[in-house]
Amino acid sequence: MHYDLQLLQAIIVRAASEELLPRFARVAREHKADGSFLTEADLAVQQRIAAELRQHWPETVFLGEEMTAEQQAGLLDSAQPIWCLDPLDGTSNFAAGIPYFAVSLSLLEKGEVVLGIVYDPLRDECFAASKESGATLNGVPLQVPASGLDLRHTTAIIDFKRLAPELAVRLVSEPPYASQRSFGSVALDWCWLTTGRSHVYLHGRSNIWDYSAGNFIFTMAGGHSCTLEGEPLFVNALRARSSVGAVDLPLFREWTQWLGIDIRH
Repeated sequence: MHYDLQLLQAIIVRAASEELLPRFARVAREHKADGSFLTEADLAVQQRIAAELRQHWPETVFLGEEMTAEQQAGLLDSAQPIWCLDPLDGTSNFAAGIPYFAVSLSLLEKGEVVLGIVYDPLRDECFAASKESGATLNGVPLQVPASGLDLRHTTAIIDFKRLAPELAVRLVSEPPYASQRSFGSVALDWCWLTTGRSHVYLHGRSNIWDYSAGNFIFTMAGGHSCTLEGEPLFVNALRARSSVGAVDLPLFREWTQWLGIDIRH
């Protein structure tokens, strides 16, 4: 089955421009059962994109973050290709008027990611990657820049909330990097890492719709990642995963060594 990456990017860009931007900082948010946030924008974007994907690729299975757990169950076991959508990654930022959120879409085939798109509508930055074409930013080839830095001179994106307390305390009391940020959108975090806006990354727990597209783009652009257990980050499952990343191999080795990770791939 042929998936036109340019057409897919156009679908995502239109949906974000027409459904997200008019609602930015103007919608109420509510808590879902898992404690995360939901707004009418999440639902509107998911419905819009799901309908357009069905129109062009009716046989491809659709998995969206805002589906119920019962609806999601078993979908990843399908023999058919699967869309995996986070219609609004960074919902709490979006509702509060903080300009850091994105739409994230990946395509899974035979248990692997083969295509990813992350679109930041406020900056009009569309990150994309496929197995065939590599990674791009607004259509321009994208390669992770080598940092030329050792760990103590880097900027890190760290999500402390979901880390084990012992590790979080160690990072605060013995920070191995020069500076630390936490922005609130996993998909966009990976893309900012891809551009060299930060150098190392750590997140304790993210879901497949959070990380699959962004991490795929990062990987296709030459970045390095694993879990805190030293395993490949992506698994074809709904269980949450920890994430560790660095923009180049020397830095990845130094970062994982500091974290005490035994790489298994």
